[in-house]
Amino acid sequence: MNQLQTSDYIVFFVYLIAVSAYGYYIYHKKKSANISSKDFFLAEGSLTWWAIGASLIASNISAEHFIGMSGSGFALGLAIASYEWMAAATLIIVAIFIIPVYLKNKIFTMPQFLSKRYNDKVSTVMAVFWLLVYVFVNLTSIIYLGALAISSISTLSFEWCIFGLSIFSMVVTLGGMKVIGYTDVIQVIVLILGGLITTYLALSLLAQEYGFGQDIFKGLSVLRSEAPGHFHMIFDSSHKYYKELPGLSVLIGGMLINNLAYWGCNQYIVQRALGADLKTARKGILFAAFLKLLIPVIAVLPGIVMYVLHNKGLFHAEMSDAGVIKPDHAYPTLMNLLPPGVKGIAFAALTAAIVASLAGKANSISTIFSLDIYKKYFEKEATDKKMVRVGRWAVVVSLTVAALVTPALKSLDQAYQFIQEYVGFISPGVLAIFLLGFYWKRTSAAAAMTGALLTIPISTVLKFLPVWTNGAFPDYPFLDRMTIDFVLIVIIMVAMSLWKPEKEADRKAIEVDTAMFKVNTGFIIGSLLIMGILTALYTVFW
Repeated sequence: MNQLQTSDYIVFFVYLIAVSAYGYYIYHKKKSANISSKDFFLAEGSLTWWAIGASLIASNISAEHFIGMSGSGFALGLAIASYEWMAAATLIIVAIFIIPVYLKNKIFTMPQFLSKRYNDKVSTVMAVFWLLVYVFVNLTSIIYLGALAISSISTLSFEWCIFGLSIFSMVVTLGGMKVIGYTDVIQVIVLILGGLITTYLALSLLAQEYGFGQDIFKGLSVLRSEAPGHFHMIFDSSHKYYKELPGLSVLIGGMLINNLAYWGCNQYIVQRALGADLKTARKGILFAAFLKLLIPVIAVLPGIVMYVLHNKGLFHAEMSDAGVIKPDHAYPTLMNLLPPGVKGIAFAALTAAIVASLAGKANSISTIFSLDIYKKYFEKEATDKKMVRVGRWAVVVSLTVAALVTPALKSLDQAYQFIQEYVGFISPGVLAIFLLGFYWKRTSAAAAMTGALLTIPISTVLKFLPVWTNGAFPDYPFLDRMTIDFVLIVIIMVAMSLWKPEKEADRKAIEVDTAMFKVNTGFIIGSLLIMGILTALYTVFW
C-alpha cells in the first residue's frame, strides 16, 4: 500500500524532531560570540573521531545507495558492492598518504591546495568544475532519487518531495559544519539501523515466500540458489554487465582512480577531517572504512531479494514503468511491503541518508564558493561575518537551482551508474593533478592547467568516438575509460613539466616527509582487519 500509516508518521516525526532539536542544541552549545569562517565551514578542532567517521558515511550514503545501488543490485547483483568494499581499502590509503599532506600544509579547501601548489588559474578552473558537478550531478541526482523513493511510499507528489527535501537540507546546512557533523551521528545511526531492519524483513519475506517461515538464513540460501549469477564480484568480458563493472578494473583500475579521487580529492568528503588533528582524522577515517563494509548489506541485498521475487512472478506492475522494468523501483517497492511502524523507520532512514548527504554537499559548495571564488575575486577584505553570510546564501541558491533542475532526471534507468559515469569525466584529471602535485616537485602549473582542461574532452572522446566512427574505435567500459584518461593526463603532465620546467615549481612544492606517513599500532591492526575481511569476501564471491 503506497501510503504511510499513523504509526509511520509518528516514527518519522520523532526522528525529525530529534535531529532538529539536537542540531539546535549543538548550534547554541558550540556557538561562539563571533563565529569565524573556519569555524562555520570546517568546525575547526571540534569534531571527535566518531563524529568524523559518522559524518563521512552520512555524507556519502544517500538515496543513490538505497535506491540507486539497490537498483543495480536488482540488475547486476553483488558486484556493484565493489564501490563500497573497495572504498574501505581506499580510505586506508587516504588516511596514510593523503590526509597528512593536507594537515601538514594547513589546507582547508581543495582549490586552496591547487592555488598554493600551482596558481590561482588552476584553482579557479577546478573550483568552477567542482561547483558545476556538485550542483548539477550530485545534488540533483540525490534529490531526484530521494523524491522518487518518498513519493513511491507516501501520498506526497514528486514535486512536493523535492521541495521538502531541499528545505530540510537547507535548515541543517545553515547551522555550519559543527551542526552537520554532530547531527550526522544521529543520521548514520538511523540510516544503518533502518537499513538493517529493512534487509532483515526482506530476507524474512523471501524465506516465507519459499516456505521457510521467517528464517533469514534460509532467505540468504534462497538468494544464492535462485540468483547464483548475482553473487559474482568479478565479471568476465562475456558478461551482460561487463561494461558497467569490467573484470579486474574494479580492483586495480578505474575503480581505484574513482575512489582515490572521491575520498582523497573531494571537498565534501575531505572537509570532515581538515579541522581535526592527524590522529583524530585517521581514527575517524578508519571508523568510516569499517562502516563501509556494512553498506552492501543494507543497499545491495534488498535489490537482489526483489530480483528473486520478481522472477517468481511477483511485483511486475510495481517494478515497471510504461511496461519497462525499472531497477530503481526495487527499494521503494520493498519499502511498501513493510508493516506499519517499521515502514516509518525505513522512511526515516532514507530521509536521514538524503538530508545528510545533501547537507554535506551543500556545505562544500558553500565553502568553495565563499573561500575560493567570492573572497578571491569579489571582496578580498570580507569579514568573517560577511563570509558566513555569503556561505549561507550559497547554500540556499545551490539547493534551489538543483531542485529546479531535478525533474529533468526522470528519464534515467539506473541512476547510480549515471552518477558514477559522469562524475568519472572529471575524476582522472583531478587525481592526476593532486598526486603529481603532492609527490613530484617538478610538476608545473601549465601542466596542471592542461590536465584540468583536458580531462573532460578526453573522457568525452573516449565515450562517443565509437559512435562517431560506427564502431571502428573500441567502446571501452567507463571504468576503463577512466584508467586511459588518467594515464594519458599523467603522461601529458609529466612531458610538459620536463619540456618546459618552471622555476616556481620547486618553490611551490608541497611539504612532504616520510614521518608524516607513520601510523600507530591501533591503526595498523584496524587496517589489517579490514583488508582481511575484504580478502575473504572477494575469495568467497569471486
